[in-house]
Amino acid sequence: MPLSPHGRPTISTWDQAQLHTFAAADDLHISPFREDGVTYGTPTWIWSVVVGNDLYVRPYNGPRSSWYQAAMTRKAGRIRIADTEHEVTFTPADDTVLDAVDDAYRVKYAPSPYLEPMLHSGSRSTTVRIAPAT
Repeated sequence: MPLSPHGRPTISTWDQAQLHTFAAADDLHISPFREDGVTYGTPTWIWSVVVGNDLYVRPYNGPRSSWYQAAMTRKAGRIRIADTEHEVTFTPADDTVLDAVDDAYRVKYAPSPYLEPMLHSGSRSTTVRIAPAT
């Protein structure tokens, strides 16, 4: 991971045009690396939201979700959103953004009967921040 002049890790971010496209998209497919660290896993369709300058996802099945386990173990992979593929990194979301992510899910997915489980502790506690790989 690249380091800033102060010796801290730098975090890649999306540009504003990408974030605008991601916010409107409902087609994110996530493919964390498999155990070999080279082969991408089977793409899994999941909900995504944009909060601030970041892209977030949550596993419907919480920590038992296989894509979530792979993402947290391998920390990298690929996503496909809005007909574009991106090499990415996966990190647990900071607790300070969870309320804002909840709100973004409520706005984007309000009519869905699947919304409530995405706001409960199992899914909420496994919120993932997706950043472009450097």
